[in-house]
Amino acid sequence: MFKPCVVIPVYNHEHAIGKVLARVLQHGLPVILVDDGSSPTCAAVLDALAAAHPGAVVLERHAVNQGKGGAVLTGFARAEREGYSHVLQVDADGQHDVADVPRFLDAGRARPHAVIAGCPLYDESVPALRLYARYLTHVWVWINTLSLAIRDSMCGFRVYPVAPVLALARRRRLGLRMNFDIEILVRLYWDGLEIANLPTRVGYPEDGVSHFQAWTDNVLISRLHMTLFFGMLPRVPSLLVRSWRK
Repeated sequence: MFKPCVVIPVYNHEHAIGKVLARVLQHGLPVILVDDGSSPTCAAVLDALAAAHPGAVVLERHAVNQGKGGAVLTGFARAEREGYSHVLQVDADGQHDVADVPRFLDAGRARPHAVIAGCPLYDESVPALRLYARYLTHVWVWINTLSLAIRDSMCGFRVYPVAPVLALARRRRLGLRMNFDIEILVRLYWDGLEIANLPTRVGYPEDGVSHFQAWTDNVLISRLHMTLFFGMLPRVPSLLVRSWRK
């Protein structure tokens, strides 16, 4: 079964979310917005958007901010209750090329047991420091999976099968902030899921709002890499066999 919906985590993106939502809705998909403890201004925008699209948009709300991962998992839980088999995750800041939604859905339909992971093609708007810093994470991910199967572990434009994500989240507490996108992909790979990389254009809007906290999030990501490394060690035999079979 392939019955997808879109989950968009939102935290104070009141200036961008309206355009992002409008572009997503053009593809005829139901949308779950998750307000991750936003300001009253953003919350009011989300209330208005949900009211303007009854039946097409539902709104989940956190009383306090939990982080991107917490918001995404809340969206997954709602998707499961609504009977959806797959979630297309899209960020709320306008970085993703929503015109690629049909490509992601086609790939998910063709490989319903895989994660379709966006592999960014950046334009000139990408900050150079952020671009280079991502490669350090990529190297750690390749080490922790003993493969090059995951081309980019930080892009939030993805199609997931719902069941394995929630099964993983129920047996293990996952990182709830900017470490989420990395951890969920590595652990799903460890669980045996295929990761299908799909190139997609990514830009950085001039008025975009980033919630990446340089100190806090870099510490969380560094700690995650170490945790995953020690989790990888007992999996070395099975990971090597998997790589050889490819």
